[in-house]
Amino acid sequence: MTTSDKLIVALDVPDALQGMALAEKIGDAASFYKIGLGMLTGGGLALANELADEHGKRIFLDMKLFDIGATVEAAVRGLSRFGHDFLTVHGDPHVVRAAAEGKGGSDMKILAVTILTSLDRQDLDASCLKPGNITDLVQERAGTALANGADGVIASPQEAALIRALPEAAGKLIVTPGVRPEGAALGDQKRVETPAKAISDGADHVVVGRPIWKNADPRAAALAIQAEISG
Repeated sequence: MTTSDKLIVALDVPDALQGMALAEKIGDAASFYKIGLGMLTGGGLALANELADEHGKRIFLDMKLFDIGATVEAAVRGLSRFGHDFLTVHGDPHVVRAAAEGKGGSDMKILAVTILTSLDRQDLDASCLKPGNITDLVQERAGTALANGADGVIASPQEAALIRALPEAAGKLIVTPGVRPEGAALGDQKRVETPAKAISDGADHVVVGRPIWKNADPRAAALAIQAEISG
């Protein structure tokens, strides 16, 4: 994996036209892009295929699938045909097992979401979720998901080192959203770290969106993050 691959740029814009325009501005400053639910009805899958097939970019489909096992398996089987790199599902054991079955022999990596980086303990309480320290819950969910067939996990950079230390994490991927360069606004993220700290704590990839696409010069912003990771 190259240093460039460690940065995944989140194309969190409304549609494929704006996504492609942003990718063209960034150019060779990024080789890996995340396309999520926000763009799904705006041509997101078509953009993913175009970026991969015509521009040689790696693609992370951030769909966070959650449903009964048979439905998740069918959805993952269909998405695996496109040959993209990463796909997210929720980290519940039945979802992860179904996704692992659905991807079959494809090279697409199934990444399990532990607890969203925009959530804190108060949010979990409001959702009637299990009590306990949020860091401990993330570590527990990560270990369970990896044991049930996930190729990696999504977690905040604040938990990367703890997850990397798990026996189940050997040879697995850790991808961290909630990453902000020094001085950047936090937005709706609550458990954040800098790109360099996330990588040094065991993350394989960091996901950065707004600090790049809201910048007047997205290419320069991406290059600055690449330099921070390298340094």
